[in-house]
Amino acid sequence: MSAEVAGQSTALATASFEDALPGLTAAQLALFQEGKLAFAEEEDASDGLGPVFNGNSCAACHVQGAVGGAGEIVETRFGKKNADGSFDPLAQNGGSLIQTTGIGQTSPVCNFTGEVVPAAANVVSGRLTTPLFGLGLVDAVPDSTFLNLASVQRQYYPSTAGRANLVDNPPLGKKTVGKFGWKAQVPSLLVFAADAYLNEMGITTSIFPHDNCPNGDCALLASCDPVPDSQGPEDEGDVDMLKFRDFMQLHAAPPPGPSTPDSIDGEDLFYWIGCTDCHEPSLTTGPNTIAALNKKTFFPYSDFLLHDMGTLGDGIVQDTAKGNEIRTAPLWGARVRTRFLHDGRAHNVRDAILAHAGQGKAARDLFANYLFEDERVALIAFINTL
Repeated sequence: MSAEVAGQSTALATASFEDALPGLTAAQLALFQEGKLAFAEEEDASDGLGPVFNGNSCAACHVQGAVGGAGEIVETRFGKKNADGSFDPLAQNGGSLIQTTGIGQTSPVCNFTGEVVPAAANVVSGRLTTPLFGLGLVDAVPDSTFLNLASVQRQYYPSTAGRANLVDNPPLGKKTVGKFGWKAQVPSLLVFAADAYLNEMGITTSIFPHDNCPNGDCALLASCDPVPDSQGPEDEGDVDMLKFRDFMQLHAAPPPGPSTPDSIDGEDLFYWIGCTDCHEPSLTTGPNTIAALNKKTFFPYSDFLLHDMGTLGDGIVQDTAKGNEIRTAPLWGARVRTRFLHDGRAHNVRDAILAHAGQGKAARDLFANYLFEDERVALIAFINTL
């Protein structure tokens, strides 16, 4: 049976960034709404927040376009590049992610404050909040699709070929393809929910049952954590983690914007300068028990693979992702975003294109040096319809 096209026909079209996937059952719509409420709920120390954290709700960061979108918050990653070229995430100093805020004084001798970049770090980089729209579709794409896509790229255009990041998938007890995060370091939306709950809010689950030691001070955590790990996961029964997963899984892809004469011309230029070498226009989900995710073709404009971005890399190593490698960012929904690239350095699509390096340099040079200005405007107009 041929794959259906998600979000492209009248029956499947959505009009808002807030929408659930089209075609959900009433029970699935209820799960989406419950997940959205949990996503926006603010946590406090009595819920297990912290003792160090970056935000007190998921929606505090994911806001652009609708709840679940991108944001302007740029977090800090750090580490140490050794003389032999190896990378040390400085886990003993709380690396590699900074948690900016602490829950404060919990006793006369216990005070949790935000983390700081340790003196030993010689690699420091920003990480911009990513949008979550449509990620249930991405999650439903079989690993074999990404592995095959990387193989095809190596065969037909090796100079820009990407590769999959194989990462630990704790619920499955094996390594699978990473799809989410700037380094493709997260393999599924379930793990994404648990990872963010721990590392952004400091709340433990069955998947990640241990709090982060503030700036690596595990003694402080052991003696002063108001909700110690010995009591079990702070998200008892993984209730919130599953709600976060449901919200992301059942959230619709960004609705396409209206076409214009410029955007129609810009689509041809997008292909011609080689953007689609990495920004793969379409993917198709595999068989799925959720009908709205079953064999659907969708249009994220990303291959979700790692690419060598040269000087645009962030220097951070995660799993097999090297310091110069970044996962291709999906372009759908770009028109509601205000910052781009992994560290948010670009404030518009044009600047994001012009910052490309490494495997993105050839397309960048064609955009900058060979297109006329009206053609550049048209290409950007096309991206703003995705």
